[in-house]
Amino acid sequence: MAVVMAVAVFVVSYIFIMMEKINRALVALSGGLLLLLTGVYQWEDAVQSYIDWQTVALLFAMMVLVAITKKTGVFTFVAIWLAKTVNGKPVPLLVGIAVLTAIGSALLDNVTTVLLFVPVILTLTDLLKLPAFPYLLTIIFSANIGGTATLIGDPPNIMIGQAVSHLTFVSFIQHTAPISMFLFVIMLFVLILLFRKQLRQIDHEHVKQLMAMDEVSYIKISPLLYQSISILLLTITGFLLHPVFHIDLTLIALCGALLLLIISEKEVDTEAIFQQVEWVTLFFFIGLFMLVGGLEEVGVIDELARGIMWLTEGDMTNTALLLLWTSGLFSGIVDNIPFVAAMIPVIKEFETYGMSNLDPLWWSLALGACLGGNGTLIGASANVVVAGLAESQNKRISFMKFMVYGIPIVILSLLFATIYVYFRYLLPFEQPL
Repeated sequence: MAVVMAVAVFVVSYIFIMMEKINRALVALSGGLLLLLTGVYQWEDAVQSYIDWQTVALLFAMMVLVAITKKTGVFTFVAIWLAKTVNGKPVPLLVGIAVLTAIGSALLDNVTTVLLFVPVILTLTDLLKLPAFPYLLTIIFSANIGGTATLIGDPPNIMIGQAVSHLTFVSFIQHTAPISMFLFVIMLFVLILLFRKQLRQIDHEHVKQLMAMDEVSYIKISPLLYQSISILLLTITGFLLHPVFHIDLTLIALCGALLLLIISEKEVDTEAIFQQVEWVTLFFFIGLFMLVGGLEEVGVIDELARGIMWLTEGDMTNTALLLLWTSGLFSGIVDNIPFVAAMIPVIKEFETYGMSNLDPLWWSLALGACLGGNGTLIGASANVVVAGLAESQNKRISFMKFMVYGIPIVILSLLFATIYVYFRYLLPFEQPL
């Protein structure tokens, strides 16, 4: 009965999220509450096991940091500088924001990066009277593909790196960065091809207005400017040094946010900053974790993972490729964070089936989960954040419209990832000793 209830609530909630008739946070939270009322799991289980409070807290901290830094005008400065550098041309602007997002997502995490660049691109598209959707879509895809490249780039990579001690920051650069860079170029080419009609040269009057603007004048020179940029850079440095000092990323972000709130209290109203936090996005995450927690509680996700081993009969090649595609496709349906959390202990159990080297499986899981997040608006944390930021500026991204572009990108990415995984990791297993 519990299995039927958990699956039914998840499916119905997912349908309502796709229909977009009701606020997605209300749908997800209602579904989670229904699981509690029907006894699928207890409140303590939801709070202690299923809701990833670290992810929620990390998002909150970065939203605070960005909200304060935005008051200095630095993001507007970056927006105008970038637009002027490419002379207001839509395609070079798309390429520029994609490169910045991909690099930022590799060096930070993709959630932090989209929090920084979405306000920039919304400012640019309003300024140049360009459609925002192609640029927002590019940011999402670039963030998830760029975040695949490093250990700290995407939450699934962080979770895998914490679970497997020998998979270090350098290991991810060596193994996931090459395919990530290749897929980034392919993705960019495809998007430019698809949106070429919308990315034609804009009106010359808008370009003239842009080139006449003084980007420096938008920066508000005050102690807040130096304080916010310094603490933001310190927070980023803390993220980069995570593999060295092993300080939790959420703790680093919270310390940065709290420190900036304290030292900027005379210039910034704390309550006003809290009002700028994307609370709808945060509560949507909480509800989503509860929905997926119901599937975990009744064993649906675990059975899916164990079914992989049963189908492949322990063959390394078949197991790795099935894991790649299962994690890739399934991560588009549920958020990739709870999915990876459920898969990690299952992969560790594969050692009991005689698999001594699990590295091909870990790389398959990392690639599948990160790349599969591009499938739907709830496939990855960055997607949800971008959708929330866009909606707050009346630039709503339709769930179904996103899927029209997201699913083909995921299929294409997984096809190339399959070739990469097979020739780099699996072919040696098939060679005779």
